[in-house]
Amino acid sequence: MNARVRQPAHTTQHAASYYAASVNRQLDFPPLSGELRADVCIVGGGFSGLNTAIELAEKGLSVILVEAHKIAWGASGRNGGQLIRGVGHGVEQFESVIGADGVRELKLMGLEAVDIVRRRVEHFQIDCDLTWGYCDLANKPSHLAGFAEDMAELKALGYRHELRLLQAEQMHQVVGSDRYVGGLIDMGSGHLHPLNLALGEAAAAQALGVQLFENSAVTRIDYGREVKVHTAQGVVRASHLVLACNAYLNQLNPALGGKVLPAGSYVIATEPLSQAQARSLIPQNMALCDQRVALDYYRLSADRRLLFGGACHYSGRDPADIAGYMRPKMLAVFPHLNDVKIDYQWGGMIGIGANRLPQIGRLKDQANVYYAQAYSGHGVNATHLAGKLLGEAIAGQASRGFDLFARVPHMTFPGGKHLRSPLLALGMLWHRLKELL
Repeated sequence: MNARVRQPAHTTQHAASYYAASVNRQLDFPPLSGELRADVCIVGGGFSGLNTAIELAEKGLSVILVEAHKIAWGASGRNGGQLIRGVGHGVEQFESVIGADGVRELKLMGLEAVDIVRRRVEHFQIDCDLTWGYCDLANKPSHLAGFAEDMAELKALGYRHELRLLQAEQMHQVVGSDRYVGGLIDMGSGHLHPLNLALGEAAAAQALGVQLFENSAVTRIDYGREVKVHTAQGVVRASHLVLACNAYLNQLNPALGGKVLPAGSYVIATEPLSQAQARSLIPQNMALCDQRVALDYYRLSADRRLLFGGACHYSGRDPADIAGYMRPKMLAVFPHLNDVKIDYQWGGMIGIGANRLPQIGRLKDQANVYYAQAYSGHGVNATHLAGKLLGEAIAGQASRGFDLFARVPHMTFPGGKHLRSPLLALGMLWHRLKELL
């Protein structure tokens, strides 16, 4: 059995983002050429692929990773840089499938995922501006009530980091805006420079013996006991295959691709602010995120720029002018930034699943083919968890976590490739209208 796909033309550059302009290392890997053999071939050079490669290499397996563009070219190198606890949304919905104990395990893994990033940064001494401190922002009283429940549950799970509930009159401790009615501070979550993290992990993987290839789009996969992964100039033969393309899977595997919806998310970065300006916006240098369907998320960079993101688009079409689209959203939160210039604007695709739980498992008809995708906005931490779980499963180690994720079914979005995005866009419009009621 084999699969062929026509890939879009590759690019040798990252998106023109603040992150690409402030990388602290330059890595260049060659295109795949000739025929190579490894225990595992990984398709996709984002956080999922890189961390799976690290986990496997540390277990003594030989690994080849192929990336269609540049390492971390997709969401891993473009996202808002928020490192927030948790995986999935409303994991209680899966109790009928994995039981109450399984739901509790998912919640604990959502906390462990952040610690995996913490340990990765510390172990490999990756300079990525990792900063601790995060605040959930309540847009209405019901959100604040939900935060109180979240706080109680986190304490019951043994969460070891500081949590603090804020009322409306306390919000200026964390954000210079009158838009919110309360918040939940979490000192176990935070923010970082995602592209520098990914490049640091790529360097770590290479040091562990992983062979990495860029500008090597996969054109065909021959499945079987030995998998053959074809690119324009080379072939990889492997005992195991990992598909870690997420929103950029395209038609490489239509069955998997139908279960993840690419959705556009956008970020703008201001010019550097003065210390006084930055302190007035985010006094404690936290990452912040509100609770609306079309959420806002924002933070300060290491050089005191405001990075403001959000506006998830399900239409499949990017705004013609990202800064023009995002700036009014920023000014709705911080109207006094009207005279501040926008230096960078960029966007990219995140992968969303119908039930908002990361999809981690193996193909039913190909037991040696694994995948991880559909992080639904929690990718920085969940990708690192996925790498750990995939590494355990492929190495033949008992992995209750992998088994739990693999047991959860994921529906295929209706409408096929061309209609699923418009259909979901209509559904999300309904949810946004409900917020106004």
